[in-house]
Amino acid sequence: MSSVTNHYKTLKISPTATQAEIKQAYRRLVKIFHPDSHSSKADHEEIVRLNAAYEILGDAQRRQSYDRLMDEQTEQQSPVAPNVSRQQTQTARDADEQMEQWLIKVYKPVNKMLNSILKPLKKEIDELSADPFDDELIEKFQLYIETSREYLKKAHNFFTSMPNPSNVAGVAAYLYYSINQVGDGIEELQLFTLNYDDRHLHTGQELFRIAARLRREAQDELKMKS
Repeated sequence: MSSVTNHYKTLKISPTATQAEIKQAYRRLVKIFHPDSHSSKADHEEIVRLNAAYEILGDAQRRQSYDRLMDEQTEQQSPVAPNVSRQQTQTARDADEQMEQWLIKVYKPVNKMLNSILKPLKKEIDELSADPFDDELIEKFQLYIETSREYLKKAHNFFTSMPNPSNVAGVAAYLYYSINQVGDGIEELQLFTLNYDDRHLHTGQELFRIAARLRREAQDELKMKS
């Protein structure tokens, strides 16, 4: 199976790096790859990967959760004995059943909630761009934000409704980080409606783009198991 993205490798640091070293590495790489740097290495996709890595490793609590998932992946990739006992076969069947239940009760509804938030964003911003200061348009945009909050709450409830089986740890990790990115993005969009600062709108869009990519990676991870 495909492993969880190695964010330490993305930032070119050791898993034992301090939070200060993580921040320093992130800043150094952003300067190299940022499109405005006029460097021959400028790469928007690499900036997205760096942002995703720093969003996780730059936060001590998220980093701890991520490290646990990485440890689980390492354990799952250890060699399996060639002679599988009857008990092991039954265990494998149980694992498949647990995965199926998780897909039905967690993955599918969470994926649906995320899609209901992410898909309308472009249309909502296009409509708002006609006149961001128009009361009617801003109220409609605020309604989208509130609706998105409700979808996000439901997504979180579905995600925490049952523990994910170890054989879908990678899929669960991508969903978890996608949910977090959406939550942060919603807060940025809300700030825009309060102060009309375009930076919040752009940051919200970027966070949603990262969330959409993480959601796609969850889908790709799942396809590799079918």
